[in-house]
Formats: sequence, structure tokens, C-alpha cells
Amino acid sequence: MSRICDVTGKKPMFGNNVSHANNKSRRRFNVNLQKKKFWLPDENRYISLRLSTRGMRIIDKKGIASVVRDLRKKGVKV
Repeated sequence: MSRICDVTGKKPMFGNNVSHANNKSRRRFNVNLQKKKFWLPDENRYISLRLSTRGMRIIDKKGIASVVRDLRKKGVKV
């Protein structure tokens, strides 16, 4: 399963580990993903989303109903 936020679409970034001797090796900066269940009162059911912590803040601000509506407009199956 890929590490992508369902709301924001954030993905891992790639960069370098740099040692004290300035040797470089590739690494990846993973997204802080959490699996979270939300109650949708309109549909009388729970939905499960993989969210970054930024995505959780967006849901706190806008509300789960409007975020799900925006996801469905983009064509994401929720």
C-alpha cells in the first residue's frame, strides 16, 4: 500500500543522508500517516481514511462532510 494521504495527496519526499565526511546516500522522508475512522451522519456509517496530520487539521477546520464531498468531486471512491 502506498504512503499517500487521502485528503492532501502528500507523498514521501526523497533526499540525502549526509555524513560528517560529506558522504551522501539516498533516503526518504515519509509522511506522518494515521489511519482514522470518521462517522458520516448523512450516510449513517463510518468511513476509514489514511490521513497525514495536515489532513486531520483540514477535516477539523472544514468538517468531514465537506471534505468527503470534495473527494467525491475529484473521483475518489470513499
